[in-house]
Amino acid sequence: MNLTTTYLGLHLRTPLVPSASPLSEELDNLRRMEDAGASAVVLHSLFEEQLRQDRLELHRHLEHGTESFPEALTYFPEPEQFFTGPEEYLRQIARAKAAVKIPIIASLNGATLGGWTEYARLIQQAGADALELNIYRIPAEAEVTPAAVEQNYIDILAAVKSVVTLPVAVKLSPFFTNFAHMARRLDAAGADGLVLFNRFYQPDIDLEALEVRPNLLLSTPMAMRLPLRWIAILHGKVRAALAATSGIHRAADVLKMLMAGADVTMLCSVLIRHGIRQIALIERELAAWMEEHEYSSVQQLKGSLSQKNCPAPGAFERAQYLRAISGWPTAGRPEESAAP
Repeated sequence: MNLTTTYLGLHLRTPLVPSASPLSEELDNLRRMEDAGASAVVLHSLFEEQLRQDRLELHRHLEHGTESFPEALTYFPEPEQFFTGPEEYLRQIARAKAAVKIPIIASLNGATLGGWTEYARLIQQAGADALELNIYRIPAEAEVTPAAVEQNYIDILAAVKSVVTLPVAVKLSPFFTNFAHMARRLDAAGADGLVLFNRFYQPDIDLEALEVRPNLLLSTPMAMRLPLRWIAILHGKVRAALAATSGIHRAADVLKMLMAGADVTMLCSVLIRHGIRQIALIERELAAWMEEHEYSSVQQLKGSLSQKNCPAPGAFERAQYLRAISGWPTAGRPEESAAP
């Protein structure tokens, strides 16, 4: 059974890739992921806020004492005195590369141009095999136009691509007026991969404390429906590789994503909930289903149920909606009272 696939130019043993999460912060977990059958790993994210804090710390160290002793401007602190999160992240990449043989995909999480380009270059130098840009932005300013929001994504990608040669994927939210058009723009701007979709963590209100509280919920299999739909629409219509993420818990979910056109499927919540060994279970079930249904390779599956050859995807989507509504069961509906 040939489970190999290609993602971001990387030849992978299977389409099973753990996505960015706290699990990948520990080297032991990376080794366990490799042993369980992960074909690559996306490291936990380095956040834009950490980059800004890093620069503030550097500025503080360089300026410390200079108000009293101007000559102190010539005495810079040793680098280890102001290493913060970003520097540790670079060391983590190097350690990960030494600990496992599977590809390591670094992750930058932010919303503005910031210091992304500088750290993208350093991430490449640290040995990462690829880079995932997790552009996590919720536009809450009424004066920001949709065109400006979209251009921000393009500008970040272009800036990063201008300073690195390693493959770059963009992790996106689905909240664009025309997502297909946005995907095409990113593809034209040089994205090597599109990761669908980012999950925005929506807050809740604590009625006792009268506070807004972050509410982190693990995904359920229902969450896969949205990326499943859009991967099926985009397969064969963009050059970029397609990664499916969110809601993938079982081999059945992986199979559906592959048939829609995904190149890889990314796992997170299932590993947090049930453990890293789930990777091996999903792989066994994937291979068993393919053998039972006489598929010899992932490549044979990929895109078999996509909309690649659909001349009017919008009309197709509308038709499927009407089909679903018209097929809704009538049992249990209250009947209209008959006229006397």
